[in-house]
Amino acid sequence: MKIEGKEYRTIWFENNVVKIIDQTKLPHQFIIKDLKTVNDAINAIKLMEVRGAPLIGATAAYGLVLAIIENNDQSFLNKSAEKLIGSRPTAINLKWAVDRMMNILSGINSEKILDVALNEAKEICEEDINFCENIGLNGLKIIEEIYNKKKDTVNILTHCNAGWLATINWGTATSPIYHAHKKGIPVHVWADETRPRNQGANLTSYELNEEGIKNTIIADNTGGILMQRGQVDMCIVGTDRTLSNGDVCNKVGTYLKALAAKDNNIPFYVALPSSTIDWKIKNSKDIPIEERSSDELSKIEGVDEDGKVKKVKIYPNKSKAMNLAFDVTPAKYITGLITEKGICEASEKGLKNLFK
Repeated sequence: MKIEGKEYRTIWFENNVVKIIDQTKLPHQFIIKDLKTVNDAINAIKLMEVRGAPLIGATAAYGLVLAIIENNDQSFLNKSAEKLIGSRPTAINLKWAVDRMMNILSGINSEKILDVALNEAKEICEEDINFCENIGLNGLKIIEEIYNKKKDTVNILTHCNAGWLATINWGTATSPIYHAHKKGIPVHVWADETRPRNQGANLTSYELNEEGIKNTIIADNTGGILMQRGQVDMCIVGTDRTLSNGDVCNKVGTYLKALAAKDNNIPFYVALPSSTIDWKIKNSKDIPIEERSSDELSKIEGVDEDGKVKKVKIYPNKSKAMNLAFDVTPAKYITGLITEKGICEASEKGLKNLFK
């Protein structure tokens, strides 16, 4: 996708260095950062310089490549894998990518291991791009149906950032939107601000602007009244972990949007690649929900009148804050899951019909 008219991916490998777009600096600064060691990759994940389940997985895969370059030793590689998996607990793509890499690297001759690792990390990225493009083509059919009935702009509400910045390219929730836009279907996106890190405002709106797609940032709690007023035609969100029963774990606030959509008979879709499906955990209560620093709530970053980026405190000094990063939306509130293999109902039967 594009930034200032130039095509980019979110991550790539160049001259034994992993290149990323530092998303903590967006939208005010566009900075490409070098990751030179496995610890650089771990910190990039922890600090959310990269974020979004598919991109986290790709970064972890490249992190193991960096580990091999740094110290081609099996013990070091195993420890690096453990540290990468522990860097963020909720997104299943992280463990999926590390396990996939370690399985293929098991027993590989040390002289060949770097080439094998690099090829597999690149394959994970290319696979994600193909998955996300197909998610877009499958989701496009839903937008087309709405447009053919409405014959007017299709208003889509999304939450957090499940755009191309959360993947390698195309995005999950945004991919159908990008495909609709390319086909000439008029679309408008309600972008939830998505506190506390404001990924909807800072990232989703930013990337939609770069692609010339109309969008409006709204406070997280505005979606309900827009649905009541008939100003939302459908909701599409992403997911960090989807259970085999169809329950979806995504950025906190997703559950409330699903409830509002259900109450107002508005279709609520979740877009995901198969790498985001957790086939092992059966109960959503067993999903590890990340609790992040309260500073993310009590402090906010922006640009002052002099054009300088500053962080300021917005809460009373004596106040405490709780910062749960994700919530779970039960399958019964989800209209359908949009995957690279098609659209299915949010259920074990629906998923197994697609992924046999």
